[in-house]
Amino acid sequence: MKIEQFNQKLRADTIKYFSCEPVMGDGPQDADIVLIGEAPGANEVKLGRPFVGAAGKNLQKYLDISSLKREDIYITNVVKIRPVKPSPKTGKPVNRPPDKRELDFFVSYLFDELEIIAPKTVITLGNFSLKKIYGDEKAVIGELHGKPIKKDKYILFPMYHPASIIYNRSLEDTFKKDWEKIKDLIGGK
Repeated sequence: MKIEQFNQKLRADTIKYFSCEPVMGDGPQDADIVLIGEAPGANEVKLGRPFVGAAGKNLQKYLDISSLKREDIYITNVVKIRPVKPSPKTGKPVNRPPDKRELDFFVSYLFDELEIIAPKTVITLGNFSLKKIYGDEKAVIGELHGKPIKKDKYILFPMYHPASIIYNRSLEDTFKKDWEKIKDLIGGK
C-alpha cells in the first residue's frame, strides 16, 4: 500500500468516526527516520501539517543541530485529530490528552503507517508516543530518553517532546544532547 492510499482510507474513516479532518503524517514515503508526537494542536489543524506551531519551531532548531532536514524525515502523531476540551476560564477549546476512544481508533493506523514507511529509526517525542511504540504503558521518558532501543524492524530513539522545553527550560541541555546523539546514531548525515 502506498501512503496516498493509506491517507485516503484514514481520512474517510476519521471523518466518519470523528466528523473532522485528520492531520496526516508529512514527509517522504521512503524516509529512513520517522518522528512521532502525541496529537496535533490548533496550528497543526489550521495548516494541516504536524509540528508547525511553537513545538514545531523548537523541533526545527534541534533538527538543525542533528543535521537532519525536515524534508528528509517523515513526521506524524499517534492521534491524528486535535483532542480538545473547553477552557474553564474562556470556554474556548484547549488541548487535552487523547482519550481511550481516540487511542483505540488511531494506534492501529500508526502501526500501519510505520509498516508503509519502513524507517530505520523511529524517534518518539514524549511519554505518550514512547509508550505506544515501545509497547509498555509503564515506560518513562525520563529513564529512556537518548537511549537507542532495538525494536522490531527499526531502532527506537525516545526523546522529550519539543513542547516540554517550552514549559521546562531546565530540559534544554538534555534535549540538545539527545539530538547530538541522534546525529551520531545516523552517522552525521
